[in-house]
Amino acid sequence: MDALSETLRVVRLVGAIFIQTRFTAPWCYQAPRADAAAPLLEPGAERVVVFHLITEGECWLEMPAAPPLRLVAGDAVLFPQGDAHRMSAEPGAAPPANVKLERLLARRPRELAYGGGGATTRIVCGYMACDARLARMLLAGLPPVVRVNVRGSAAGLWLEASVRYALAEARSPRPGGEGVLAKLAEVLFIEVLRLYMNAEGEEGRTGWLTGVGDKIVGPALRCMHQRPAHAWTLDELAREAATSRSVLAERFQRLVGSSPMQYLTQWRMLLAANLLRGSNAQLARIAEDVGYQTDTAFSRAFRREYGAPPAAWRRAAMNGTGASTVPRAAPTGSPASA
Repeated sequence: MDALSETLRVVRLVGAIFIQTRFTAPWCYQAPRADAAAPLLEPGAERVVVFHLITEGECWLEMPAAPPLRLVAGDAVLFPQGDAHRMSAEPGAAPPANVKLERLLARRPRELAYGGGGATTRIVCGYMACDARLARMLLAGLPPVVRVNVRGSAAGLWLEASVRYALAEARSPRPGGEGVLAKLAEVLFIEVLRLYMNAEGEEGRTGWLTGVGDKIVGPALRCMHQRPAHAWTLDELAREAATSRSVLAERFQRLVGSSPMQYLTQWRMLLAANLLRGSNAQLARIAEDVGYQTDTAFSRAFRREYGAPPAAWRRAAMNGTGASTVPRAAPTGSPASA
């Protein structure tokens, strides 16, 4: 299994499609920063990543200090850093003053329709909520906005049709419609990442996703993700990647932002946090599962990463106070601190 699939398998993602829109020109929609919308979208979430799918027509996307970006039907855009943005029929349009986010999100999926009666544009808005460290790892090195066109893949065509069906079902009296939308939001998010990984990128592209697709870094990542408890060494990872120690170390640092051994520790701690939050397993068992021979060594490593011992971190998570409320030290020199 590749590193992206393994990461998504073990780490919990929560998603939803929360708005479907029908705009007629002239129109404008102002989206706030993701951290401002997060308490309304997914209370308690450490990180929320917003994305949009244009299902009909076209529009313009505007962000501070960037030229307007024209979007067409089939384009999906996500905002890795959670930037505020504006979408409109024409660049420079002003958003309506009476659209309140709290009212807009009072129920989901919310239908939003307004405009001047001209050309129609339909947009589906969704989000993914996840652990802040996972988000930084997945999205490290990405530009402020990622755009792909899902109509270039068979999966994208299926997704568009499925989203339309699920939105109709969410308005029906039959139960389960919102659950289907949540799963489709997750699939759409993953498909955007996959399409971005496989697209012909510009020179100098870096980040975890670039590393996963790299012919040298990718095999090393795959090994660490498949067997995190193994006592990997740089020599062994270099053999798996069919390269030298120095080449692997340099390329891994440049693309991922950390050394392979630093990354291995980061991945093990993310796995451990997931197990602590989602199971009742004893600390010694979790320590063994993520590659530590003693729970003392595991606790020391976990505290360095999360700023609290595993038992205290787990209590905060299971008591509903939120694991993120436990003071944590930010790691350095790692993808999670990018």
